[in-house]
Amino acid sequence: MQIAKVDFSTVLPRFLSLYIFSFLSPKDLCAAAQVSWPWKFLTEQDCLWMPKCTKFGWFLPYTPAGNEYGAWKHHYIACVSNLDWLTPREAAAIYGTLNEPKTEEEELQERQRERRLRKVIWEKIALRKKELFKLRPPWASGTCCSELLKFKCQPRLSQTARGQVGLQEAVEKQLVLSSLEALPKRSNVSGSHSYPLLSKKNWRGVYKNDDSSSYASQLHFILISSRIPAYEVVVDSVRAGIISVVYEHSGLTLESLLYLIEKALDGRKAQSLGVFSDGDSREINLLQGYKIGIKNLLRPEVRDFWEKLGSYVAPEEEGGHVDLFVPLGASEAGTEFLSQLSRLSGTLFTAPTGIATGSYQHRENNLVLSDWLGRQWERAPPSIYFSESKLQMWSSLTDFLEDTLKSVRKQLSPLFKELQKNISGRMIGQFIFDTMSMANILNNQGIAQTLADGLTELSKENSNKPLEYLSYFLLKKCSKKSEDFEGNVILTKCDLKATLRLFTKERNVMEDNPQDKKSSLSQSDPNFEVLVQLERKLQMDSAEKRTGIVRELLQSERRYVQTLEIVRDVYVTPLKAALSSNRAILSAANIQSIFSDSLRILSLNRQFLGNLRDRLQEWSPAHCVGEIFIKFGNQLNTYTNFFNNYPIVLKTIEKCREMMPAFRAFLKRRDHTVVTNMLSLPELLLYPSRRFEEYLNLLYALRLHTPAEHVDRGDLTTAIDQIKQYKGYIDQMKQNINMKEQLSDIQRIIWGCPTLSEVNRYLIRVQDVAQLHCCDEDISFSLRLYEHTRDLSLFLFNDALLVSSRGTSHTPFERTSKSTYQFIASVALHRLLVEDISDTKHIKNAFILQGPQCEWICATEVEEDKFLWLSVLQNAIRSRMET
Repeated sequence: MQIAKVDFSTVLPRFLSLYIFSFLSPKDLCAAAQVSWPWKFLTEQDCLWMPKCTKFGWFLPYTPAGNEYGAWKHHYIACVSNLDWLTPREAAAIYGTLNEPKTEEEELQERQRERRLRKVIWEKIALRKKELFKLRPPWASGTCCSELLKFKCQPRLSQTARGQVGLQEAVEKQLVLSSLEALPKRSNVSGSHSYPLLSKKNWRGVYKNDDSSSYASQLHFILISSRIPAYEVVVDSVRAGIISVVYEHSGLTLESLLYLIEKALDGRKAQSLGVFSDGDSREINLLQGYKIGIKNLLRPEVRDFWEKLGSYVAPEEEGGHVDLFVPLGASEAGTEFLSQLSRLSGTLFTAPTGIATGSYQHRENNLVLSDWLGRQWERAPPSIYFSESKLQMWSSLTDFLEDTLKSVRKQLSPLFKELQKNISGRMIGQFIFDTMSMANILNNQGIAQTLADGLTELSKENSNKPLEYLSYFLLKKCSKKSEDFEGNVILTKCDLKATLRLFTKERNVMEDNPQDKKSSLSQSDPNFEVLVQLERKLQMDSAEKRTGIVRELLQSERRYVQTLEIVRDVYVTPLKAALSSNRAILSAANIQSIFSDSLRILSLNRQFLGNLRDRLQEWSPAHCVGEIFIKFGNQLNTYTNFFNNYPIVLKTIEKCREMMPAFRAFLKRRDHTVVTNMLSLPELLLYPSRRFEEYLNLLYALRLHTPAEHVDRGDLTTAIDQIKQYKGYIDQMKQNINMKEQLSDIQRIIWGCPTLSEVNRYLIRVQDVAQLHCCDEDISFSLRLYEHTRDLSLFLFNDALLVSSRGTSHTPFERTSKSTYQFIASVALHRLLVEDISDTKHIKNAFILQGPQCEWICATEVEEDKFLWLSVLQNAIRSRMET
């Protein structure tokens, strides 16, 4: 046969030539473009370069014209040329590293190990590519298994891919992972595909404005977790002029939390940044699933979060600092954690020491009254962000406030959801309609919206000078170069600090005075005077840290025993006396069932308190208390019986209250009285579960101030391990009960819901969305119209997504509404595809959820909700696929 030597691109159809060129890498495509003009024309087509750009999240900020080609290639080259490619050694030289320098021999071994690992990875990647190549569909056949990036073809594409016969599980997993890679990042939340974030070394430069240094001297920012008890009161305690953000502890990721901080700071740098979150002396419970301590600090996503958080604060040389309202200064692990955070970010991290004299019964007081690590400032960190009088009130009444606010949130959250957004608009609207004609109203819509925004911001700031604040807000809207707002124009008018100190002093005197006690212990127990005198003796010598912590231990244990004796003296003794006098209120079996375990705990802790008292009679810093804790830890089976029977005890109390009028009257006379410290019987029985957290924090603080050569240090370490293990057992019991109740509540409110109770299942987030339907999928993507078909509520669990329809019903003559839910479907997370929809003039904040059998086009009300939901959903799917 005669051989024809011709250029295949001039003979074959164009789509076949493009299919051949699609196998080339970007570097090879650029080389092929230099062969001839036909090759140059073909290798610069957008269909070849667009997948290579979108694979890295690089999207064009505009839509190319019909006769324009080569735009995606030029965009790829521009993005690649701006990347910072650093070797590990170069990165360590620039950013620093926490690893110790290694010897030449160790470094050589590490290089050989890395070389072997890379070889194994390359072999697996090559094998994986070969498998995927066999399943790769023909060019332009309507499927796009490896990318799944553009919505204009994706709904049909995924259905075609799922419809293939014999689709392997590995390919389905690849589809899910590809869909997650295509989701928008923090910089392109709305799906408009803006440019990616700058590199690490430019984080600090992003926020360097001309006026950053002057503004940072007065800008302070506080981040408050919803897990904090009565967090609404904490928010109300924030001083005027301080930027505060409340975030949900559950249903967020570290990336979404950074997004909230960036949005609030709006490109500015803060002089100080506070994080008011849950935690203990070893770690900070920042988010659900993120208990961050020294052990997991160097995980990539955790390290990335703290480095970026430090970049939002002024450098340490300029007085910038990050304040963690968690008692991390009370343990060695906590102080090491703070030290590593400071080295990672180059910013000073501080935390309270966690020891507040006479106040260790309440963890919250440790954040207000105790000393803070780090250098001394003109004002303590709590006084920088909060009004001290309000914060003192919160720390004293936290438990009671939280109990009240739980019911308030449940009843009023639907009403308050839109109240703040609507009330300012109604005020401005009423004013405009009373003073303007309709023509003028239409011409001044922008002014009305600006005034409404100003009133909304004014309600958040709670300023004492509203007119000055509103004028500043309007000036800021008119000109971006207006002068910085002086913080002293919104200072509070009065300072209750002196009054509160006097009240606190009087209260402490009353607490330490046995004559003022109304409990039976102060009157009948001769050891009470001995304990109080011993506490005063230790207080006189509390300059030594170890002595101060031991005093805290003795005083808190004395109060704990007093609380347990209230149960014995106020409840058990009268009930047994009535039983002996043939006028029984409760039967002997019920008394034994309810109170036997708590009485055993009282006997154990009285013995423990006696051992402490005897040891501290002749106290000096050289003495030991660790062996006393070890002896106490070996007898914790008494507490185990109490916690195992605790649900039965509560049910027995409720059953006897309902069925026995005499017992109901007995509780009514004794609950919530001065003798019981205004507590009820179930509330008094709650104290044992909280005591172990106090034991653990005190032991960590005691070991922190015990020298390494001290005899007591080894016993303290053993005691810490005992108490820590038992506290983990209590926390696991609490978590199991809470998850079970949460799942049963969800199952009850959703009509037709299947059984949700499964081992290790828990709720992550609930998101309300609108379900949309595309009217015509054949027209161009940017011109597609959507109609709102119904409202949905998406319940995201750690292993599945539950989709339900949401209905709203109103009661006649009532302003509040009730939501009803109808079960639609549930999808396992490892089989769920998630796709983003770019914003157009017809649709905003939309995305697609696609299961094996059906799909939902959803949209949130605001852009922020969409990003937070997609971020949490992406994290949940990845976690599920890794297990």
